Amino acid sequence: MKADLEWTDYTPEGIKRKVRITFSGKKSIKWQFKRADESHWDYDRQPTQEEWALLEEKVESLYHRRRIKYEHLELIKKLRGDAS
Repeated sequence: MKADLEWTDYTPEGIKRKVRITFSGKKSIKWQFKRADESHWDYDRQPTQEEWALLEEKVESLYHRRRIKYEHLELIKKLRGDAS
């Protein structure tokens, strides 16, 4: 499955983690998380407000470079507001 957006970061414990965002249609996005010390992707965990903020920052940067649709940026802003 092709991911629309993916990045790698580290947990507070220092464990490497991949975060994958897939845009499903026009009304939802799918968050996926995978830690280096686990063998399977986690599809059920809800993102934190910090993760939402990081996603919005990354998508705004991509939008300014014309690498992502404006609709995706608006969807993230709307869903982030709904999640708080």
